[in-house]
Amino acid sequence: MISRIDHVSIAVKDFEGAKRFFKDIIGAIECSKGTDEGKKFLWEIFSAGDLSRIELITPTGSGSFLDGFLKDREGAVHHITFETPDIDKAREILRNKNIPFFEGTDYGGVWKEIFIHPKDAFGVLIQIAEFNPNDWLSEKVRLPENIKWQAEKVDGNIRIDFAHPGGGKVEIDLSKDEIRSLIKELGELL
Repeated sequence: MISRIDHVSIAVKDFEGAKRFFKDIIGAIECSKGTDEGKKFLWEIFSAGDLSRIELITPTGSGSFLDGFLKDREGAVHHITFETPDIDKAREILRNKNIPFFEGTDYGGVWKEIFIHPKDAFGVLIQIAEFNPNDWLSEKVRLPENIKWQAEKVDGNIRIDFAHPGGGKVEIDLSKDEIRSLIKELGELL
């Protein structure tokens, strides 16, 4: 049902301050962002390291669904998002296991989501979503479409980037000896 944890979402009052903190101190890279006028909030996804992601969310006006959550705090973890390859199957499994859930927004082919309330998930709001992870990432942290790896020489070593099925890329630096050993092992497998 679940492929992986995609991101942790943090609700904040001071969006610009939080953004500066995660970019300047943590080194996170901006990926994608948007607003939801109906729910009155702004969101932005950041990549931290090879595969870790966070989302910052903040109200855009009074009447936001975040008003109650942020009433007595400056910010806090709001929810954890799990990726699923099949949202309909996830619904079916939850129904069969008698786990209550509620529908979120369905943006057609790009994002479909459901939620499990914190009272049913040990105090954590769980978002389960079906989507293509690379659609939400910056080109800086992913390989071009249909490219599974790329290699380059860096400081006398070889850096290989591999496309990750959860979006983004994994980077590994290998010495010349390690590359020779890898080529030998691969040759033996052929």
